[in-house]
Amino acid sequence: MSGSFVDGYKYGLSGLRLLFRPGLRAFVLLPILLNFVVFAAGSWWLIGFLGRAQSAVTDWLPDWLDWLAWLIWPLAMIAVLVIVWTTFTMIANLLGSPFNGLLAEKVQRWRRPGHDLPQQLLWQEVVRAPLTELRKLVYFALLSIPVVLVAVIPGVNVLAPLAWATYGAWLLAVEYCDYPLANCGLRLREERRILKAHRWLALGFGAGVLTMTVIPGLNLVAMPSAVIGASLMWSDRLAGSGQDV
Repeated sequence: MSGSFVDGYKYGLSGLRLLFRPGLRAFVLLPILLNFVVFAAGSWWLIGFLGRAQSAVTDWLPDWLDWLAWLIWPLAMIAVLVIVWTTFTMIANLLGSPFNGLLAEKVQRWRRPGHDLPQQLLWQEVVRAPLTELRKLVYFALLSIPVVLVAVIPGVNVLAPLAWATYGAWLLAVEYCDYPLANCGLRLREERRILKAHRWLALGFGAGVLTMTVIPGLNLVAMPSAVIGASLMWSDRLAGSGQDV
């Protein structure tokens, strides 16, 4: 279990070293530009929101409970960071999805040159990818319901940061593994089945990507790096899983 999680975490970061590999650069630069625009806007909004939220909590609590703000604030910040960065990651992915599919295909063909992949034309990817992103958004929204319940139930809500982090890791695993798996002709339901069969590997991968999304600078290259990492993980560990599970 722990070994699979650690391996997945390494795959989550593995794309960083291949970002500017010849043959991949053309599919990396535009997603990086999109990430820069989206995360710059997100950072500006998040800084203002956290400042207003801290002031509101401090003003609301009586003086003798000021110490409670210091206890709640780190936990709340973790939850907010996960929610906001995964949200902005999804927005960036929606915009860059056609290029992400082509980037994944390039990595798959390089890593497993003898493996057959259906031919994808750019116009087909432009049509397919945004529709798939919208289906994933519906799935992520439904999946967030139990996590929200954990966050609002007194007593249980101490587990909220862990629940949000697990949710974020799974969300990112589904998001980025979709590109190489969809290139093999698999649908979202089949992709989720494969990832559930390799749950700890997938969660480790998502945790690695989540790490990149919350580190300034790295978050700008998180999207193409995660696509490359997911494609490497598919090539090394998941290829053939559609028939094995």
